[in-house]
Amino acid sequence: MKILALDTATEGCSVALAIGEKTFERYVELERGHADQLLPMIDAVLAEAGVVLRSLDAIAFGRGPGGFTGVRLAASVAQGLAFGASLGVVPISDLAAVAQRVCQLDPGVRRVLVVNDARMREVYWAPFECAGGLTPIGAERVSAAADVTLPTAGEGGWAAAGRGLKAWPELAERCRAAGASLHPDLLPRASEILALARPVVASGQILDPDAALPVYVRDNVAVPSV
Repeated sequence: MKILALDTATEGCSVALAIGEKTFERYVELERGHADQLLPMIDAVLAEAGVVLRSLDAIAFGRGPGGFTGVRLAASVAQGLAFGASLGVVPISDLAAVAQRVCQLDPGVRRVLVVNDARMREVYWAPFECAGGLTPIGAERVSAAADVTLPTAGEGGWAAAGRGLKAWPELAERCRAAGASLHPDLLPRASEILALARPVVASGQILDPDAALPVYVRDNVAVPSV
């Protein structure tokens, strides 16, 4: 398989390209300027691998939730490249990407609560199951940190991950007190988006480019307060 993955939903701006079992990656953290970095990073991994875009099988991208500008950027670039090269797309949750990394870092963890900073005094969050492949066990939500529901550990340990834990130390402490191991430095990366996209591409569940749409979760930003 030949898959290009990209993500710009958070401070992390990243690209990963799989050519069979070999992976070519670029990653940088930025406060802003993702649009200036993304296309050169894509060109760099394609050049390093010695392939052209039209030879790929699919383009995967972090579809959110995350920063509005960043999520739109990843979706629009994936869509534009896919249309231009006659490729399909694979949207991947940015919360799932963080959970995937935790499952790889700590094979003993059974469940992962991902908490990404949503700004506006809120967090994006969702729980996942690691056993037998990553599986969501609840809806993706946005709420105040105090309203995050901790998962039941079940058999095996559980972890909490994401920069939302750094933004809200009281939530991190609540997770620690409930027995979770903490991974507060993790951001979504294209490498985990790539890992999650592999079985989707292998099963032929590739979508048309017009399905490269962002997922915001928060839908009331433009609603005026009364």
